Amino acid sequence: MSALTLEEIRAGLSEMGERAKRASRALAALSADAKNAALIRMAEAVETSAAQITEANRLDLDAARAAGMPAAKIDRLTLTPGRIAAMAEGLRTVAAQHDPVGRVLSRTVRPNGLEITKVSVPFGVIGIIYEARPNVTVDAAGICLKAGNAVLLRGGSDAIRSNLALARILNDTAVASGIPDGAVQLLPWTDHEAVKEMLKLDRYLDLVIPRGGERLIRMVVAEATMPVLKHYKGVCHLFVDAGCDYEQALKIIVNAKCQRPGVCNALETLLIDRRALAEFAPRFAAAMAEKHVELRGDAEFRKAVPSALPATEEDYYAEYLDLILAVRVVDGVEAAVEHINTYGSRHSDGILSRDQAHIDYFWTNVDSSTVYANASTRFTDGGEFGMGAEIGISTDKLHARGPMGADELTTYKYLVRGCGQIRE
Repeated sequence: MSALTLEEIRAGLSEMGERAKRASRALAALSADAKNAALIRMAEAVETSAAQITEANRLDLDAARAAGMPAAKIDRLTLTPGRIAAMAEGLRTVAAQHDPVGRVLSRTVRPNGLEITKVSVPFGVIGIIYEARPNVTVDAAGICLKAGNAVLLRGGSDAIRSNLALARILNDTAVASGIPDGAVQLLPWTDHEAVKEMLKLDRYLDLVIPRGGERLIRMVVAEATMPVLKHYKGVCHLFVDAGCDYEQALKIIVNAKCQRPGVCNALETLLIDRRALAEFAPRFAAAMAEKHVELRGDAEFRKAVPSALPATEEDYYAEYLDLILAVRVVDGVEAAVEHINTYGSRHSDGILSRDQAHIDYFWTNVDSSTVYANASTRFTDGGEFGMGAEIGISTDKLHARGPMGADELTTYKYLVRGCGQIRE
């Protein structure tokens, strides 16, 4: 915990905000080549500093295990060599993408000769508040810089050593590469009050993005004095349509539920068409038992799979982030869509089907940011969508929706060129 007083934290945050605002103005005018060169050097620095990063992460993991942190959260906190390499590769991918700043979104010439051009511009300063995943430190810094934004990062206390090591590496490399000082900053305080004070910095922060559990996100929405891009939770569904490729469906379900159960795009509820139940349920139950997944089902499913526990109404709203899966038997694609739109979180939902008419109905009527046919929900991710790193996944409908990359961290302004026109 920090030894500073609340007044000292407020003063420190104001100083960070001032530095970030100054840096954002310089960043907005920085060339694409300059930003890309900095991102590539940051990727190299992450790789060459792997031992330092791993040691800081080990200290966080030791503290987390001593505190009894659940296995799924330990997984989110862990920085393996592969994940460190992936962070660096994400920075390179972002660097290789088109520059999101200065894109001409529209251009019109009015009858009076005024030329009105709509162009993309950075937001300015973006605040990112996130929990145990320290790779977000790198992802967020890289994407914000690519889009010409300064960033204030506030990671979870569980990852404080990892985050401080990563932020120090990124900031030092960015400054050495010509990025304005203050463009990448991490709050060094673990006090919860620091988050609440950060959310009052609307004088400096143009946007805040929370990444973490529903409790954190609802707190940010309640306390923030600036716009928020968010998703509360990932209650992701798959619907098994009658007559689909059941073998393929099983592989997709196992991947969606079991590959990394502690992430927001993992499967939480399976819907099975009543006509598929007799043939599909025994094979599905055996696959889940092999992966040690606890099944909670409705009465009809439990007749087919007696080992399943009874599902409550709350189970169908639940984001378990664990090896637990809710199951419901439904009467066709229309009932599946109705269930998803009632209980879902507008994150990622999919249909497993051979019937194109059913797929089209599902795609059209499911009100989610990402809708799949015959693929795992685990693909809802900036890297898998070709964005390199991602800043988060939005289930909002204003400004950005789904995985958010550099393009989603720009806004726009109008440039109006005249030749002496006045309004009559």
